[in-house]
Amino acid sequence: MKIDSPNIPKELLSKNFYDIFYEEDPELEMCSISDSVFENEVVERARLSKMVIKNCRFNNTDFSKIDITDVYFEDCDLSNCNLSKSSIHKVIFKNCKLLGVNFTESSFGNVQFDNSILNLALFGNSKLEKVIFQDAALKNTDFYDCKFKKVDFQICNLEGANFEQTSLKGIDISSSNFNTLIVSIDSLKGCKVSSYQAVQFATLMGLIIND
Repeated sequence: MKIDSPNIPKELLSKNFYDIFYEEDPELEMCSISDSVFENEVVERARLSKMVIKNCRFNNTDFSKIDITDVYFEDCDLSNCNLSKSSIHKVIFKNCKLLGVNFTESSFGNVQFDNSILNLALFGNSKLEKVIFQDAALKNTDFYDCKFKKVDFQICNLEGANFEQTSLKGIDISSSNFNTLIVSIDSLKGCKVSSYQAVQFATLMGLIIND
């Protein structure tokens, strides 16, 4: 699946993430930020656009209702951040740690999570369109009652992930792995799985397979 990449200018001004407080409205754009530590902060309704963020730490920060557009994150730690009710479009997270991040009630479009850790992350009641999870760790991640449209899980660890009340029609999980998965049987209709996974689902449903 092809998604739109972040539209980021080649020439960017170098800034520190704390510069977000120097504007009348909390926003950063057209800049590059590296090695910033912005932990345990509260900044609601922030806006990030057309920027590159590398090797930064945002642990336990409240970014609820944030708007992130055309942004590239690399080697960043956003563990336990609150990004609920956010708008996240044309964004790449590469080699990032997003352990336990709260993304509930958010909107995602043209987003890629590449080689990132999202164990225990919360996506409940979110809308995801054109989203790629590539080599992502999604152990016990919550996708309860989400709306999926063109979402790919490529070589992911889905152990214990929760897809209850979320339709997986047209979603391909065949290259990913899990031993257990929380999913409504009706929601599996149209989901693309491997033959091995089909046996796993049959076992989870309580079927006894006789060869």
